Amino acid sequence: GGGAGRIVGGGARVAAGAVGCSGPGAGWSRGGESVAGGEAVGSWAAVSHASTLGKTAGGVDVSATHHLSAREGQITITATPIHLGGTLTTHEVLITNDAGQRLCTLRITNLLMKPKE
Repeated sequence: GGGAGRIVGGGARVAAGAVGCSGPGAGWSRGGESVAGGEAVGSWAAVSHASTLGKTAGGVDVSATHHLSAREGQITITATPIHLGGTLTTHEVLITNDAGQRLCTLRITNLLMKPKE
């Protein structure tokens, strides 16, 4: 399902959406979906920071630990900055369910670059 993104205090980026409802394993939030969603929100956060410096961002590392899966309800993905530099950003990305339980923890690092002309 889709969800809206928003910026919260401390530079964190948050997106929320319903657990998937089509395809194989319908109704499950699986590992691949967690990595893809977490990487998207973490990259969005990095690009947001990079834009304040006149730069863009590209991922160089992502790691994920899967704790639980979800069958129904909403999930929330929150990317919180660990380091916001001029060359690299690192974010901790948490994916939680309606009860606030941690489904997945990611760490994503992005390289900040001047846009190609």
